[in-house]
Amino acid sequence: MATVGAWVSGLRPRTLPNSVVPVAVGTAVAFSLDGFVWWKALLALVVSLALQIGVNFANDYSDGIKGTDTEERTGPTRLTATGLAPPKQVLAAALGSFASAGVVGLVLVATSSWWLLLLGVAAIAAAWYYTGGNSPYGYRGLGEVSVFVFFGLAAVVGTAFVQLGSAPWQVWVASVPVGLLSCSVLVINNLRDIPTDRETGKITLAVRLGEPGTRRLYAGMIVASYLFALALTAFSWWAPLVLLSVPLAVPPVRRVLGGQAGRDLVLGLGETGKLQMAFGLLFSVALLLG
Repeated sequence: MATVGAWVSGLRPRTLPNSVVPVAVGTAVAFSLDGFVWWKALLALVVSLALQIGVNFANDYSDGIKGTDTEERTGPTRLTATGLAPPKQVLAAALGSFASAGVVGLVLVATSSWWLLLLGVAAIAAAWYYTGGNSPYGYRGLGEVSVFVFFGLAAVVGTAFVQLGSAPWQVWVASVPVGLLSCSVLVINNLRDIPTDRETGKITLAVRLGEPGTRRLYAGMIVASYLFALALTAFSWWAPLVLLSVPLAVPPVRRVLGGQAGRDLVLGLGETGKLQMAFGLLFSVALLLG
């Protein structure tokens, strides 16, 4: 029987900035354009968090029953692979999270636009088939594409849309650095897992690129995030505020480019999450002031 602590660790709290930052940035754009609706922003956050938790538990379940996770893997607690929780319980946690996202999302659909229903269905399907099903796209190197689309473009633009009723150019540009930072979390995670993923036949983008290419990709995503954020100086003169987070970017980039591996990259994953939160906060404040 898994303890409460094991379940909390199993939901992978270090990944939760992936769901918080997009909503904060999308809401900041809506606020700056006089379209802020607090309760819609709150519901969007609930949906985003539920989807993130759902995909984490679904990943735990699918990788566990397929044998691509092992007890020896470094990183967050694997409930299924370690036997801490029965697979059925982990699956129920995933489905319950998706259901919660769906129910809350229907409120936003009913009060905004019915086309968002298609987006919600696509998001849940993408979350499940990342590692679930007979041919998971996460095993074919497409995980980063999905993260960029759903935890970048869709999350930021969707959050702004439900409040504004439109998707102006500012929110599209703002979604790019958010998506890149979300991808960087997955990239450093998969960089750490290259040896075990290669052995178990899990062909992530990191496995395809190899360590040198993946390390360069990670650093490139971090740099590109700042460049796209600074591009919004045309909308808000406060956009350079994001540069205050650069000191938080230095440690994980040094780890990755310096060749660190294994548990050192677990620390880098945590550092990337902190960078993501700080960047998102500063970026949101800059957009609010704009």
